Parts: sequence; structure tokens; C-alpha cells
Amino acid sequence: MWHSFAHTMYAPKQRSGASLSGVVHHLLLLVLVFLLCACEGTDAQKHEYTEGNQREFFPSETAYTPPASLMEAIENPSTWVDSVFRTLTPDERIAQLIIIEAFSNKGPKYEADVMNLITRYKVGGIIYFQGGPVRQAKLNNRYQAASKVPLLISMDAETGVGMRLDSTVQYPYQMMLGAIEDNGLIYQMGAEVAQEFKRLGMHVNFAPVADINNNPANPIISYRAFGEDKLDVTAKSLAYMRGMQENGIIAVAKHFPGHGDTDVDSHYDLPVIPHDRTRLDSLELYPFRELIKHGIGGIMVAHMHMPELDTTMNLPSTLSKPIVTNLLKKKMEFKGLVFTDAMVMKGVTKYFPAGEAEARALMAGNDVLERLNSVPKAIRAIKEAIIRGELSQEEIDRRCKKMLAAKQWVGLDKYRPIELENLYEDLNPEIADSTNHALAEAAMTLLNNRKNLLPIRQKKKHKIATLSFGAIRPTLFQREVDKYTRSTTNFVISRKADAKEVKKMKQKLRGYDYVLVGLYGPGASPSNRLGYSKEATEFVNELARSDRAVMTLFDNAYTLDQFKDIHKSRVLVVAYQRHAHAQIAAAKVLFGKIPARGKLPVTVNGHYSYGDGISKDKPLLAVRP
Repeated sequence: MWHSFAHTMYAPKQRSGASLSGVVHHLLLLVLVFLLCACEGTDAQKHEYTEGNQREFFPSETAYTPPASLMEAIENPSTWVDSVFRTLTPDERIAQLIIIEAFSNKGPKYEADVMNLITRYKVGGIIYFQGGPVRQAKLNNRYQAASKVPLLISMDAETGVGMRLDSTVQYPYQMMLGAIEDNGLIYQMGAEVAQEFKRLGMHVNFAPVADINNNPANPIISYRAFGEDKLDVTAKSLAYMRGMQENGIIAVAKHFPGHGDTDVDSHYDLPVIPHDRTRLDSLELYPFRELIKHGIGGIMVAHMHMPELDTTMNLPSTLSKPIVTNLLKKKMEFKGLVFTDAMVMKGVTKYFPAGEAEARALMAGNDVLERLNSVPKAIRAIKEAIIRGELSQEEIDRRCKKMLAAKQWVGLDKYRPIELENLYEDLNPEIADSTNHALAEAAMTLLNNRKNLLPIRQKKKHKIATLSFGAIRPTLFQREVDKYTRSTTNFVISRKADAKEVKKMKQKLRGYDYVLVGLYGPGASPSNRLGYSKEATEFVNELARSDRAVMTLFDNAYTLDQFKDIHKSRVLVVAYQRHAHAQIAAAKVLFGKIPARGKLPVTVNGHYSYGDGISKDKPLLAVRP
């Protein structure tokens, strides 16, 4: 059940006669047992929904039509918001501002711990991480059934739910999207991500990344950003946001005030952003300002120290009132939900212990605390801050109502459990595959095409080999190349190849006219360091210096700089990641089945700059002498 109401039992007036008193006593005991059974039910009844007991939570007397934007819902709270709010104790109003983490792949003990936080403290929401879609859906139904107030369900899913869940669709990372000129494709992706979220009973996506990545050494944003140009980043962030929000999912732009120009990962330390206010206003803050103008529902504040905005020593932006309240809420007039970045990150915990950090975050002006070290410590510290007068109950109440208004806007006043039938099929629709193909094909970026080698046309006497660095068996890219040639020999070599392995591969490649090289990083996601051995790196450079190498990078564009001679290669294509659709699209580009239409979204080095890319309808922009 959503909610068990307290029943007040009134004892009848005492009457004379022991027998009558005994009868009444037994009758009262029977009635009490009956009422307790009726109210509480079994554990299964409390934590599971059936078709027969679905109902609205605190049904409204009048029908509610969600306004066009979350901001309207927040500024004009409904009677439902007030009715739910009045049932909450002061502690529960604090707990509504807390989102806890949950995984669907950690087993029963972990799940019981999450359930305890929901039932004991009445937390406001969940952010899901790794697991599987069916397991998560079942868990979600149980958690929602046990919660006093319906839970706001979120995920950090920049590339769709496949970023966290197995057996689901994963779209490209934002750097790859940054190479695309047609932002309509990004809107379409956002709309599809929204449908996947709704099918899984989720309401908030912590995306898009609105940071401008203008530091190639950035260890945490990098390929997660759309690029280095503020106008491109803004336009693509808007497209992604609109795709989600126009389909009922709250988008959350991150990482305010801008995490793009740092070489420190806030998961492990506190980055310092030294730029002056003029620079911040004109660059870092620009995408957030535009997203606010166009109705972004949420903004996530990063853990960074910005002395030009707040001079307090070692103070993360998340805990800064000048940054959260004065800048974001007042000057930039943001009325939506302000989320902290994860409160478990070293960027905040290095200088502020659990409990104190969360209290300070609310004092700074954040509305929602995400992923805490300790829920009880946080609630206790927040209550103590209220007693000291550093926070007011009125501020807590106002933010609690914002949270409830958001819950109603996403439909939680009419909550229904997730239907498990056909879940896998619904999360893997044909349109998602089509969109992924379109995105990949639009992103392929051709940087070199010396002597107009592309499209490759295999002559009778030409021998073609393919070579994948970082693979243990022929890759999808190599299998796709096989479709367009009469005869191709496929080779693979380790990223960590030693001198002996390299020498052996050189011997195998003798006599081939063209070598189609695929460069892969250490994992399925893009990387900041490819991790090639000295010998493997030099082998790549040697191939690039030859007149027969056709290079394709299936990783972060910045990693081109790890090969000093790669700019000398006959052909160079950037495919941005090893995403299956990217490997298919890269082979098509090499053999002229599709044009290369992408542009480089970042400056890599002196050879390759933002905007470079050879297109069918454009002059050569990127060939260097």
C-alpha cells in the first residue's frame, strides 16, 4: 500500500459486571486484530502491486492536466501537492529532498538495505546504476509499493539506459554527437531516450552534459561533452533537452557552473577553476544561461572550487551560497530543481564530512541531494542546522513542495507499476537501431584523404589487409570491410604488443597494397589514454608514414595526439568510439557507400582543429602539408 493511516481507538465507557467487561474486552481484541490485518496485510501485499489494488496516490478531487513546463508546475502547485505535503512530518519533508543510489545487480542484502532507507526514512527518490532492465523493473515496483510517497526515479544515462543496463540500447557519447551537423538527429535520440525512461518507470535523466570541453587533458568530461565551441554545445544540449522534456522526462544539465576546463577529476579531488568572471560569463555559463531561457527542468551543480565566484578556501561550488543561490537562482533566474552532484565524491568529502556536507548543500540553495554517504547522518545534521537557525523549516518546506510538484508533473500522482510483459522488446525497438545508424553515419569525420584515395576501389592486382590494434579477434569493422572487397586478410594485434610481436606482424603485412587500420582503446567506452605500448605506438606511426595506411580511430578524438605521425597517414577517419554502428559506418565511408559528413568538435593539436572535416560537398579543410 502507498500509505497506512493511523487509526485512533476509543475505549467504551466502563460498565458494571465482570462478564460484560470480559465480552467487550474479547470483542475489542478481535476487532483490533481484524483492523491490523486489514491495514497492514502481509509483507508481499505491502511491497507488491496487483491489478486489483492499483490506485492513485492521494487522488485529487479535480482532474490534473500537467502544464507545458516543469517550471509552471513548480510555480503553481496543485491541491495534490498540498494534500501530500500535509501528511509529511518535518523529518519526512527533509527526506523528500534526498535521492539514494540503487543497483539491480547486487543481490538481496543490498536490496534490503535500500528498502530500509525507503521505508524507515521516506526518501524522495532513487538514482539507478548498473543492472538489468527486468531486474530493475521488479525492484522498482517493490520499492514504489513500499514507499509512503511515490519515488522520483532517475538515472545518469547520458547515452541512454544502455549506459547502465544490459540488454538495452546505447546511443553515442556526446563527443560523437558533437561531430554531427543535423541537430534534429539529436532531438530524435532524446525523444527515444525519453520513451525508454518512461517504459522503465523513470522520470529524470542527468543529461545533457552542457560543459564546454576546451581542455584536452580533462580526465572526467572529455568525450562526454559535445565539444569546445559554446554555440555548438548549446545548440546540441537544447536539442537533447527538448527531445526528452517534450516527451515527459525531466532533463538535468550538468555540471554547473562548467566543468570543461580542468585537469582534475572531481570524483577523486577538488578541481580549481581560476578564470575571472568575464571569462566565466562569456564561456562556461553560456550554455546554462540559454538552457534556462528555454525551460530546462533541472541543473546539477558540480564539486569545483571557483575562487572568482566564492573566495572561501576549499569550498566546492555545491556548498557555495554565492554560486547556487546568488548566481544560479537569483541572477540567472533558474526556477527548476537544483541537484547536487553525487555527495559521495571526493570533490566534496575531502573537506566536509557526511552530514555536514549535506546540510551545507541545502544552506547553499540546492533543492535535491543526490547519492549520499549516510542518510541518517544527513537528516540529523540538517535538523541541527535548522535548530541553529542556519536553515529554516520554511525553506525545507518550500523545496519539498518543489519536489512534490515535479513528481506530479511526471505523473506520479497517478502512479502505476511497470508492466513486465514485453519489456525487453519495448526497450529494443527498431527505430532505435535506425537512429543509431543515422547518428553514426552523420558523425564520421574524414581528416585525411591524400591523393583522393577514397572511396577505395580494389583493382584486380591490389591486395588489401586489415589490422585492428587492441583486438583479440577480427572486429565488426573488419567483417564489414570484407563485404566490400573481393579478398581481404584480417589481422589483429595487442595494444601492448612487444617488439617481437610487432616484427612478426610487419612480416605478415609485406606485399599488401593497402592496410586498413582500426585503432581501438581499452574498453567499450571511449578513453583518455589508449594505453598502447611504446612498440605498438611506433608501429602505428610507421604505418602512418607509409603510403598505404588507411587509419580509422574508434576512440576519443583527443587520443590522436598520442601518435606523433598519424597526420601523415594517407587516409584518416575519426569514428569516435567502438560503438557497433560506428564500425559499420566507418567501413561504408571507406568504400564510398556514404559520404563523410562529420566535423571535428574539438581541437586535438596543431594538425587537427575544431571544425576540420572533409565532406562530399565541401572543400578539403583538414589536409596538412
